[in-house]
Amino acid sequence: QVQLVESGGGLVQAGGSLRLSCAASGRTFSSYAMGWFRQAPGKDREFVAHITWTGGTVYADSVQGRFTVSRDNAKNTVYLQMNSLKPEDTATYYCAAHLGGSTYRSSSYNYWGQGTQVTVSS
Repeated sequence: QVQLVESGGGLVQAGGSLRLSCAASGRTFSSYAMGWFRQAPGKDREFVAHITWTGGTVYADSVQGRFTVSRDNAKNTVYLQMNSLKPEDTATYYCAAHLGGSTYRSSSYNYWGQGTQVTVSS
C-alpha cells in the first residue's frame, strides 16, 4: 500500500515557476515508478511526466523542456519542477505510482494522490 500527498501548487503568473512535491508513505516507494498527470476543468486527465525507480524520465510534448521530474528515494518524495508556466498549464496536478504497465495511461497506475491546484494567470 502506498499513500501519496501532493503539495506546492498555487497561483503564479505566466512565465513563472512552481515546484510540486509528492510525499509517499510505505517502505517500498523506491520500487515504484511515479507519474504526474493533470486535469483541467471539463477535460480528461492527461499525462505530464514519468520517472522510473532508476531515474529514467519521460515527458509529454507539451511540457518537454519546461518541466523536470525527479525523485529522492531516501525522502520518499517525487518532484515536478515547472518553469516557463503558461495559462494552459492551469489544472489540478496528481502524482501516481505503479509497478509497471503503460507510462501514459492513467489506468495503469495503482495509487493516486488527492491533487494540488496550479493556476497560471496571463
